[in-house]
Amino acid sequence: MKKRLWQVVVFVIVPVLSTGVFAACNSSETVEEKVTTIEVTDMIGRTVTLEGVPEKIVSLAPSNTEILFALGLGEKIVGVTEFCDYPEAAKEKPKVAGFADADIEKILAAEPDVIFITSTMHVDEILPSLENYGMTVVVVDPRTLDEVLDSYTIIGKVTGTSDKAAQIVNSMSARMKNITDKTKELTVTEKPRVFYVMWHEPLMTVGGDTRIHELIEKAGGTNLFADTIGYPTIDLETLVEADPQVIIAGTGMGEGADAPFTFAKTESRLEDSEARKNKRIYEINTDLVGRPTERMIDGLEQMAEMIHPELFE
Repeated sequence: MKKRLWQVVVFVIVPVLSTGVFAACNSSETVEEKVTTIEVTDMIGRTVTLEGVPEKIVSLAPSNTEILFALGLGEKIVGVTEFCDYPEAAKEKPKVAGFADADIEKILAAEPDVIFITSTMHVDEILPSLENYGMTVVVVDPRTLDEVLDSYTIIGKVTGTSDKAAQIVNSMSARMKNITDKTKELTVTEKPRVFYVMWHEPLMTVGGDTRIHELIEKAGGTNLFADTIGYPTIDLETLVEADPQVIIAGTGMGEGADAPFTFAKTESRLEDSEARKNKRIYEINTDLVGRPTERMIDGLEQMAEMIHPELFE
């Protein structure tokens, strides 16, 4: 996947001091006005300008909500989605959107200074609607681990929390390096064949253009279906033939949250797989590997322990 480079620039404009002579009081005084303009390029290449640091913020994605809280901006959030559930305080925020829809009237009533949306769900319909009402909208929708880091940088610039964002980015980068320093020299034969279970009916996994694929690779594994894209449906017989050495099942999403893990442990046609015979079937919280936030590094660390317990005890 071609990597996009997001440029973030903040301009501070200080107007020329002006001196006015007021005849009525027969005296003069200097009036100084400082205007701060923030300009960023968002993740779909739009240039967005804000007249000052926003005081009221709406987030239409759980990941962006999580980032805002991490930057200490919880008090400024005036609207979130029904799925914004982390941290716990996010659940108490006013709900102005669902999964892919948004209540424009509620958003307008909240009078936000800026709205953070994603390109996947919102660009085609919600973005034009918000812009028609004069709303300031920033698109933050990372597709790679590097872009997850960029998310913090962009949101930090927009909200005047660049220093805090930089601290988080540096911490995330250091933690990733701690993993990759131990896995980058592994040979192909030292990298076990990994199957990640997105869902079991139908059987779905992750392709080579996904963030979860990146996590598997950085953790020292070989994604069995790296030659696919997105989240493909896989025939069970194809999986059996591929003989995974490690199976990691994502769990924690709604009804039947642990069903993928149960499938991996009990499906009879996988009983002869190396993963089953060697008791190398694991579960991982989907929020840790699916949401593009700092918690993805938690997911990476857990995956590394699953794939290479001999390196990460």
